[in-house]
Amino acid sequence: MRAYGFTAVGGPENQALLDVPVPEPGPGELRVRVRAAGVNPGDWRLREGSYGTVGPAVLGREVAGRVTAVGPDAAGFAVGDEVFGGCPGMVGGWAEEALVTASFAAHRPEGVPPEAAAALPVAAGTAYDALADLALPAGATLLVNGAGGGVGGPVVQLARARGLRVVGTASPAKHDLVARFGAVPVAYGEGVLDRVHEAAPQGIDAVFDLVGGDALRTVATLLTDRSRLLSVADKPLVAELGGRDVARDRSTAVLTALARLVAEGTLDPHVTRVLPLEQAGEALAEVEAGHAEGKVVLVVGRPRDYRPAPIR
Repeated sequence: MRAYGFTAVGGPENQALLDVPVPEPGPGELRVRVRAAGVNPGDWRLREGSYGTVGPAVLGREVAGRVTAVGPDAAGFAVGDEVFGGCPGMVGGWAEEALVTASFAAHRPEGVPPEAAAALPVAAGTAYDALADLALPAGATLLVNGAGGGVGGPVVQLARARGLRVVGTASPAKHDLVARFGAVPVAYGEGVLDRVHEAAPQGIDAVFDLVGGDALRTVATLLTDRSRLLSVADKPLVAELGGRDVARDRSTAVLTALARLVAEGTLDPHVTRVLPLEQAGEALAEVEAGHAEGKVVLVVGRPRDYRPAPIR
């Protein structure tokens, strides 16, 4: 079958379309004929060796498709089911057929397009798990540091759905988007604390950081209770500051809840570009360069005329 991945750790020059065997599902796994697959920063980080991988490997961490085989102990799914979920080891999704972890898979509702479903497990799933971890009461104020990115958009929307006030740091070019999702946008950089205080004079109850580095160190000073400081961008620093990483759930229940929110119009995965598998290199370059304004998704076959539902 056709797939896209890398032949050795390094730069984009090691990426290629590959001919690889059709995978066989093991215990707790499904095999799906891929309709759509998400593109994430973790894909280029895997290729460059950040996770210790030596290659070769097929890229792709999340997919939506039709089940073609069910492995042992993968209860709740049958051949022909339309599903979406995460790939074992967070690899293998950019292919005509891919494996999906059954415990991190869910049935795709008819009203949720494959392109939207394939964008949920990684970014929206992280956002969902972060809010569950913080467990803030309605009316509390959350600062999202980096609200204009792939996780920032979902976390703002999900936080607003929980009744939270949200302030989001972002580049000025993304302020309109951050505001559309429901947050009060403030600019990064010098003076950010003054701008946050102006946007939230009542104070900040929790911080979810998606930037890391000095930006994380700065906004952490807004909290006296560092147990309400989360970061997925700089795990060593957030631990040093008294906060923590997000504990991922990666469950069918979370994916089912996210799909329901998309179907209701509460959550927009913000898919802004859909490309065929053959253009995976272009898709990954856009994400790696930080030029993607929203979620980039690959499809196997000719891209459909995908239109996200408006947020209600």
